[in-house]
Amino acid sequence: MTTSTANFPALRFAHLDAVELPRVSRVRLRHPSGTPVADVAGGVRDAIRGSDRLDALAEGSEVAVAVGSRGISGIVEVAVTAVSVLRDMGLKPFVVPAMGSHGGGTAEGQTEVLGRLGITEKVIGCEIRSSMEVVDYGTTADGARCKFDRNAAGADAVVVINRVKSHTTFDRPIESGLVKMTAVGLGKADGARSVHREGPKALSETLPALARVALANAPIALGIALVENAAKELIAVEGVAPEDFFAADERLLKLAKSMIARLPFRDIDALAVERIGKDISGAGMDHAVTGRADLRPIPNPAPYVNRIAVLGLSEATGGNGLGVGLADFTTVDIAARIDLRQIYMNSLTSTLAEKSRFPIVMADDRDALRALVSTSWSPNDPATRYCQIRSTMHLDEVLCAESLLPEMRESEAFVDEGDLMNLRFDDAGRLLSRAYAADEAAA
Repeated sequence: MTTSTANFPALRFAHLDAVELPRVSRVRLRHPSGTPVADVAGGVRDAIRGSDRLDALAEGSEVAVAVGSRGISGIVEVAVTAVSVLRDMGLKPFVVPAMGSHGGGTAEGQTEVLGRLGITEKVIGCEIRSSMEVVDYGTTADGARCKFDRNAAGADAVVVINRVKSHTTFDRPIESGLVKMTAVGLGKADGARSVHREGPKALSETLPALARVALANAPIALGIALVENAAKELIAVEGVAPEDFFAADERLLKLAKSMIARLPFRDIDALAVERIGKDISGAGMDHAVTGRADLRPIPNPAPYVNRIAVLGLSEATGGNGLGVGLADFTTVDIAARIDLRQIYMNSLTSTLAEKSRFPIVMADDRDALRALVSTSWSPNDPATRYCQIRSTMHLDEVLCAESLLPEMRESEAFVDEGDLMNLRFDDAGRLLSRAYAADEAAA
């Protein structure tokens, strides 16, 4: 049987034993919070009950509820409530995975992705109809073919649930949200390929064109737009009529971007990321934090990060280690856990091959961090501007080298700092020091 993971040798390099890792302090940060939604279920009920299109449906009409692959805050509560309210209205809801080519581009894989998010038929209280089959709604003006999930197309109505947020690589007035899920998520693998075929240009031109074709032909009745703050709390739950998808995405994206957590540095020599994952960012780790888009026509954002090491995968991402290609170092253990089929499928569909390349694979965490520091172009090892984060989504606590502390203290996000300490490892070279104190206590 052909394995879908990679086995790298645990190579050792004697000169790394002499690397002196910088001492670090645990720093607490405060990020924008907005006002969390007090009653998420109530917001979903109001959105559905307020839809004239859903209200006009005959009793017994089938409604496809489109749910994506992202780790959205409260997504189980949102989806369960949506299904319950639709059923209370005398309708017959079912869930369709709206995630392009994720889950390895298979119907079974996409059902598994929903399961990892906590969305199963038992939990959701309705059928999940997962298929990669699509209908063809015709072409855009530039010749891109509009594909749409066949199960959703055959329903009497479609409810699109998605988070509005910045894209993982590109800045545009409309990025990830209801429009993208309509064109890409519900377009399945075929639709995703249509969008990404021409790279960055397609995301600004082809994607909205495909969404307009889908909105004109598909039985989309309602969008439920969600916005999160930096603490992963929902600060907006809005019902959006299909003709307002574009305007709502643009308006809510401004709110979402004002809530993004960032590292308050102009540059970082060495960044250690404890975990990446599709539930954290579509690209595994957010370029607004790492400073790595690494696409030829797209400039990298601030901060400038010279070297990155990836030390783990999130539990929810399964084996989808997409984004490891944006790092410079990882470990044998992480390489062996990455499902090559999943990341290759994502890159072949998105045409962003860079995100699935493998960095230098070191024997363990200790060697990965030694390599990270020794290649960071810092004046000497202890002076390295080293920062360690749990993930690009979790920045309330970070480990900062002494050389970063003066700049950190000047930031509005700074709350307090702990004592300087050495990074700790177990006998197998596994990193014990964690950005979040709770994670360290549990390690």
